[in-house]
Amino acid sequence: MDTLFQPIIEKVYIKIIIFVLHKKTIYKYIPENEVSKMSQPLHLSDQSFDQEVIKSDIPVLIDFWAAWCGPCKMIAPIMDEMAQEYEGKAKICKLDVDNNQNTAMQFGIRSIPTLLIFKGGEVVDTIVGAVPKEQIVNKLENHL
Repeated sequence: MDTLFQPIIEKVYIKIIIFVLHKKTIYKYIPENEVSKMSQPLHLSDQSFDQEVIKSDIPVLIDFWAAWCGPCKMIAPIMDEMAQEYEGKAKICKLDVDNNQNTAMQFGIRSIPTLLIFKGGEVVDTIVGAVPKEQIVNKLENHL
């Protein structure tokens, strides 16, 4: 029976490998003690917003999100990657709209995820919704 299904199984494996390579998905084991050394997005609050964003010398990308938001969970890994990739060039931040409603209202956040890019203390770009990483990178790169 194994020989009957062997060609089908091989085709399925090949399709999976092609899909993974096409999506450029790379799974890499990172030792637990190394994870804490990696850059993470900065979690903002209403109280820290002015100091970390408005007074920042470098561009700031903020993900306005909530724990219950499915699309927010989809872009969370992108924000984690970008925090590492842009360390020292831009601040990658997250702001929980449920716990920091004043800042969310101040910037008119009506749907999440909403990404705002700040430069010189001013909003210079906006992205609404879960979008591919390359779209976020392209917008951020325009302001570096």
